[in-house]
Amino acid sequence: MGFSDDFVWGAATSAYQIEGAAKEDEKGAHIWDVYAKEPGHIYGGHHGETACDHYHRFRGDVGIMKEIGLRAYRFSVDWSRVLPEGTGRVNEKGIAFYDALIDELLEAGIEPYMTLFHWELPYELYKRGGWMNPRIAEWFGEYAKLAAQRFSDRVSHFFTLNEPQCFVGLGFLTGEHAPGLKMPLRDTFEMAHNALRAHGRAVQMLRQYAKQPLTIGYAPTCGMCYPETEKPEDIKAARQTLFSMNPEDRNWTWNVAWWSDPVLLGHYPKEGLKRYEPYLPRITDADMKLIAEPIDVYGQNIYNGRCIRMGADGRPEEARRGEGFPKTASSWPVTPEALYWGPKFLYERYQKPMYITENGLSCHDVISLDGRVHDPNRIDFLARYLGQLKRAAGEIDIRGYFQWSLMDNFEWAKGYSERFGLVYVDYPTQKRILKDSAYWYRGVIQNNGAGL
Repeated sequence: MGFSDDFVWGAATSAYQIEGAAKEDEKGAHIWDVYAKEPGHIYGGHHGETACDHYHRFRGDVGIMKEIGLRAYRFSVDWSRVLPEGTGRVNEKGIAFYDALIDELLEAGIEPYMTLFHWELPYELYKRGGWMNPRIAEWFGEYAKLAAQRFSDRVSHFFTLNEPQCFVGLGFLTGEHAPGLKMPLRDTFEMAHNALRAHGRAVQMLRQYAKQPLTIGYAPTCGMCYPETEKPEDIKAARQTLFSMNPEDRNWTWNVAWWSDPVLLGHYPKEGLKRYEPYLPRITDADMKLIAEPIDVYGQNIYNGRCIRMGADGRPEEARRGEGFPKTASSWPVTPEALYWGPKFLYERYQKPMYITENGLSCHDVISLDGRVHDPNRIDFLARYLGQLKRAAGEIDIRGYFQWSLMDNFEWAKGYSERFGLVYVDYPTQKRILKDSAYWYRGVIQNNGAGL
């Protein structure tokens, strides 16, 4: 057992992280354009005005994807590039860029997977309340309609939102990401509800204006939970913990159930409704019907997890990590089990075909004296994680895997200090170098994971 014959092997990026051309061809400003230019917000004063210059170099980048053998490429559209004010006027130059990218991908035999929102909230909409304004569901719907009208003749795979846990939690609760605010809990629950309503409205508009049958999904994230042993009580404890609410209210967004139960089960989790009752906005039956608009696939971004066991008192507890526990360059724990148990628990609960929409790691990559980039730690990490995913794929319906990331890029608040790519980007020259892991991944794709 292993990966299905039609398993989709891909890589992923997002618009602001790679495109650059922040002020070109009538693109509007988004919150990251504004936030990144203020001192003290981003590591080293970095920003995404040039990033990987993908806007001008996309044809070469697609050539690299073809060399790696990617079957699919997940990318995001910058909302403010196609709708500079977020609604109304369409920027035809922005549309032309994505048209050309899509055509280039198809010419190379690479299936485009389009994400509508990977955190580029148009600044003009932010000024009108952004996610706090209930009208954002209609604004996002208008954007989704445009995407369907212009791109769905060639793009059949769409994801609506990427990681709402992050763009609400890190942007408006902890203030680590744009726009860098620490809002009252009540406000963040309002934003979360409106984001889910916007997702539902986008699904409706994509379906209504599609030029062909579409596969529509949603791509949240969270740390997974895996059991310390395969004893039934430990498995039960891990499952229970994965779908429970975060113990810290000021970090409440970091959970699975609040963001996925409404979309896939049609209701918010009871534990959360009870616990967060003082902070909740008015939630109507019409809202819930909209949020639960049927989708076809469920994406999940998975990087790591926590080891859980059933305690002696009959309550789940986290098993402490030992001294010297392996970690990535960004100090994230290396926990391959997360890519078996995470999808397994999610599939049990939601019964929806799955994609791993992001998975990967940051390494301390350098150009060696031989001019190549040797990253054995990335190869080791991916071999371990994909081995666990292969085990899961033998048991549940997993359709594909997107490596994060195709290339090194602007890593949000960390600027260019973290390298997640299969392809090394030398930012001063914009030279691309395929890392050893890119060639290794090519082999995995060619044999459909047979050697894992």
